[in-house]
Amino acid sequence: MIKIPIIYEDNHLLIVEKPPNILSQKDRTGDKDMLTLLKEDLKIRYNKPGNVFLGLVHRLDRPVGGVMAFAKTSKGASRLSEQIKKGEFTRSYLAIVHGHPKKPKGTLIHYLLKDQKTNMVAAVSKKTPGAQEAILDYEVLGSQDKLSVVKVNLRTGRPHQIRVQFSTYGHPLFGDQRYGRRHNRPGQPIGLWAYEISFLHPISKERVTFQSIPDRYPWNQFDFHKSIML
Repeated sequence: MIKIPIIYEDNHLLIVEKPPNILSQKDRTGDKDMLTLLKEDLKIRYNKPGNVFLGLVHRLDRPVGGVMAFAKTSKGASRLSEQIKKGEFTRSYLAIVHGHPKKPKGTLIHYLLKDQKTNMVAAVSKKTPGAQEAILDYEVLGSQDKLSVVKVNLRTGRPHQIRVQFSTYGHPLFGDQRYGRRHNRPGQPIGLWAYEISFLHPISKERVTFQSIPDRYPWNQFDFHKSIML
C-alpha cells in the first residue's frame, strides 16, 4: 500500500503530497495513480459504499512530487477548475537546474508545441500552428558546484512547461531524462517539486495556501529553506 501524506482535509478539499513517480491520473500503462489510490483510501477511511467522488483539479508530471489539490464534491471541483482558468489558482515550484542563470530573477517566455504521438514538447516559433504561449517567473535561491535551486511561479500551465523552458534557456533540470538527457544519468530523481498552491476555498471563498517542502535527495544537498517564505 502506497502511503500518501495528507496535508489538509475538510468536507470539500483533500490536499496531499504526491510521491514522485506516481501518475496523477490513470493511463494506458495501468500503473497506480493518485486519483485511484486516494479514492480507495477515502472509501476505506469513511467506510463508503459504492463509488467515491474525487475531482482531479490539476496534474503533476509522473516523476514530480509535491502538493496537489483534489475536490471531494462536484461543486468544489467546478469552482477550482474555474479559478485555474482565471489565473486565481497559483502554483509555485522548486527546481534544481544545471548551471547558474545569469540573472538572479527573471521571466521566461516561450511558445510550446506538444507532439501527441511522442508526448514531447518543444519550444517553437510564435507563428507555429498550435503553439501556446508559456510564461514563468523564477528566482535563484542558492547554488552549489554546477547546480542551482530556483523558485518558479507559473503564469501559464502548459504540459512539461518548466522542464522545456529551462532546457531551452540552457539550464535543463537535474535528473530530467526527457529534456536534459545529455546532462543527467539514468535513475536520477528529477529536480522538480510542487511546493506551494494557493486558491480561494470553493465554499468559504477565503484564500488558502498549502505547502510541501522536499527533504529527500537531491533537495537535501542544498540549504535553501531560509530563502522560502513559509
